[in-house]
Amino acid sequence: MSRSTGRYRRRRHLVGATMTTCAVLLGCGCSTTLQGQAVSVFDDPFSVAGMPATDGPTGLRPNAEGPTRDIEGTDGGEIDQLAGSAISDIEQYWETAYPETFGDDFTPARALFSWDAAGFDTEFCGDSTYGLVNAGFCYPERTLGWDRGELLPTLRGAHGDIGVVMVLAHEYGHAVARLSGMSKRQTPTLVNEQQADCLSGAYMRWVAEDSSPRFTLSTGEGLNNVLAGVISFRDPLLNEGDPDAGYDEHGSAFERVSAFQFGFTDGPAACSAIDLREIGQRRGDLPVLLPEDQTGELAVTEDSVRSIVDAMGILFEPADPPALSFDPADAEACGDVRPSPPASFCPSSNTIVVDLPQLAELGTQGIPRDGSNLATGDNMAYSVLVSRYMLAIQREHGGVELDTAAAALRTACLSGVATVRMSKEVTTPAGDTIALTAGDIDEAVSGILINGLVASDVNGESVPSGFSRIDAFRVGVLGDVERCFKRFR
Repeated sequence: MSRSTGRYRRRRHLVGATMTTCAVLLGCGCSTTLQGQAVSVFDDPFSVAGMPATDGPTGLRPNAEGPTRDIEGTDGGEIDQLAGSAISDIEQYWETAYPETFGDDFTPARALFSWDAAGFDTEFCGDSTYGLVNAGFCYPERTLGWDRGELLPTLRGAHGDIGVVMVLAHEYGHAVARLSGMSKRQTPTLVNEQQADCLSGAYMRWVAEDSSPRFTLSTGEGLNNVLAGVISFRDPLLNEGDPDAGYDEHGSAFERVSAFQFGFTDGPAACSAIDLREIGQRRGDLPVLLPEDQTGELAVTEDSVRSIVDAMGILFEPADPPALSFDPADAEACGDVRPSPPASFCPSSNTIVVDLPQLAELGTQGIPRDGSNLATGDNMAYSVLVSRYMLAIQREHGGVELDTAAAALRTACLSGVATVRMSKEVTTPAGDTIALTAGDIDEAVSGILINGLVASDVNGESVPSGFSRIDAFRVGVLGDVERCFKRFR
């Protein structure tokens, strides 16, 4: 269950005072998929890091060869067979990739362990495994282990076989990072974890390229499910002053997905660039902790929608700001484009049309319907609203089409720019203060993966790959408006 809450913080100034995974991702998208022609390796909306974005089988191959390693403590069941096959496959990848990357021979983990967290009298890395619903790499002993009783079955249920493979590839990433010297005893946990995310992305690229003898991974929904699994292991949302704040930090969903994508796109050599400085640059001024007196929730109402739109006007200063309508019929009457509820943009009238009940439902915090641990809350709604404002910015910019795949990714990119700009408080003409708070960006990323509306064109159409949608959003978070228009033409 996600521990994220909503994130936009809104305060009204009064008389000088201030008041303060998923296997079923296949069926839950709200946007449609564009059709089109490739442009280039980097700008092709229908590619994933230079590979075609395709759907197809994902998971264990039929009649795949079994594990090549013994597993201590195993019950011989199906889950351990799957885990053993995953480890054997991961090791087969590193047998070639490790010497190519690090110039030395690869040394596998010393031993593999399986346990049932509901059982007794078992230890891993010197600790009891009772209640240990986890997987891990034990640095002192160079061993790798997992809970077959709850963790791996849950991952398999939410994300399919590939969800189990993804987690074990991450844990093996710790082994590779330490073996190569990329990670040392004094390396902070935050860096260790994102290096392992990156190295697991490199392995997953090998699977997606159809090089694995045991597993397949489609670059469409298959890879979307892998990303959903990465997001599910984000840090819990904490308040300033919480005793756990800053302790054992692993990273936000945005940070962890970014690290995974670095490895998938650029290979294992790119992972050595991840250190505290690089993570700090990537994080920038994005908030990490909630203020002690804030939940971050901002109910989606007509008043709050107006405040967000006013904030966009201040931050982007369009010469011709878009009008705002709460009558869905206005979207239907826009003859040049199709509605994209819960928020639509009509270029001919320069109007953002909001279906408020639908937008409010999208922004309701709760357990994701797909059974995964994706972030939910108000910014799933507000990020869609912001994306429609970004279409108005594109209209005013001129020289670009609004109904293409490039426009969909450009919209995601500009929405990333808007996200960063809103990390600092904006006071609207009505006296409201709008600011992004911790966890907002994770909700935006989750929404981009699930329904793609933030990364959609004026008709609400997105591109097939959640990987590409999130990648475009990150370009905006780390860049600016000019970069978005240059990158996605």
